[in-house]
Amino acid sequence: MSSTDESQKEWREKTLAYTQAVNDFVAKGMSDGWDNIGPEPEDNGREPLVPALLAAITQANKDGSLAQLRQQWPLAYSPLLPLLKEKGQSIPCLCLLDDGRVVARIGNTYGPGQVVEIAGTEVKVVEDESFFGRSPDRRYFAYCREGGVAITLGWRGEQVAFCPYPSGREGLPEDFGQLAVEAPTATQLVPFPDGRRVLFVSPGGIFVLSASEAVRLLPTQEAVIEHFTWLREEYPEDELSLDLAMEHGAVSADGKWIAVGAQDSSHLIFDDKLQLAADIGNQMDYPHWALFSQDSSLAAFNACHFYNGVTIGVPTALLPGLKTEPYEDNPKTPFLEEMSRVYAGCHRGHEFIIGDAYGYLRAFGNDGTPHWQHFIGSSIGDMDVSSDGRTLVCSTYAGFISIIQLDQGRAPYEIGTGNHSEVRRWLFWQGQAPLAW
Repeated sequence: MSSTDESQKEWREKTLAYTQAVNDFVAKGMSDGWDNIGPEPEDNGREPLVPALLAAITQANKDGSLAQLRQQWPLAYSPLLPLLKEKGQSIPCLCLLDDGRVVARIGNTYGPGQVVEIAGTEVKVVEDESFFGRSPDRRYFAYCREGGVAITLGWRGEQVAFCPYPSGREGLPEDFGQLAVEAPTATQLVPFPDGRRVLFVSPGGIFVLSASEAVRLLPTQEAVIEHFTWLREEYPEDELSLDLAMEHGAVSADGKWIAVGAQDSSHLIFDDKLQLAADIGNQMDYPHWALFSQDSSLAAFNACHFYNGVTIGVPTALLPGLKTEPYEDNPKTPFLEEMSRVYAGCHRGHEFIIGDAYGYLRAFGNDGTPHWQHFIGSSIGDMDVSSDGRTLVCSTYAGFISIIQLDQGRAPYEIGTGNHSEVRRWLFWQGQAPLAW
């Protein structure tokens, strides 16, 4: 047996053994409780095999033997950790098109990056695009272009609207004099289902853009005045500026509701006329994420502290006029999930699927009933589910794009409790061509 064959055999055996140990550990913890089940299984020495793994992945991409690759060199995450510190990168947004293509932004939102299309085993750079987003009803796409945001019907289809960028000064009080405010850069784009407006999320503020105006939703003017007054008192020599952290937003599929938040806000919901409809108190320190169910009947809000978090749900029928206090239990805002700091999510049928800071996908019902979990590795960047609910795609900060068949059976090398299988993992690593695993 050659050294390559020996490495392959050792990788496969150790990966299957480690996966079984982790799955057994999780099953015992879920059945018996987590207090007295002992330490979590440690990785079993696969790091020295990583060079042989990467050589096999590279060769399989050259000769097209990807099915054989997956059987011989099954997926794993922990042995790659030292390499990922150097090679991994953010993939902050992606979408699964109805024809099966995956489109994604490679590279963080505050630096240079590119948009790619993945079709089967082919990857194509979309030369004219740098950042994009899709409407919650899957019909419209928005793109950052010169001078503003273009909206098209379908992926790179007919342009139906163009919304100039905000200056960053919209909605700011005029009595504070000169402000150190720059034009915002988008970290999230969500076109509305009417194809005429777009939710523009950025560290400089969250806005609704149309062809004729930019309306600031966050920070609210009240919050800006409070912030600027504090800055003047505490740091009188500094210029006045705004900088949101953990900024996020969502639009309901029926276009009636807009959810926004940031580290220093509560969970705010505006109606389609951009009037504040509800102010929901966060159940942990920092609002971090929001999403509406497919049928727009339920809103989910996550707040976090370090790498943990809590997600609450609010029926949208209760939103008009609703005001709740932070950290207070309220029957109108029940807990849906009490463990995860959520970075991304989607909804299918009666199930939310979230991606957390630890690299897990977790699913739960509209009533909070836990359904399943599935491990990818590294903090989740974005995710999307197909119209029929059978295919999930997600990205991670390790530079992974994972394509997962839902409810189709789980392979023996996969860590999770669900009946799902990751059929392709793309490695978009810094300084090298993408590789399929």
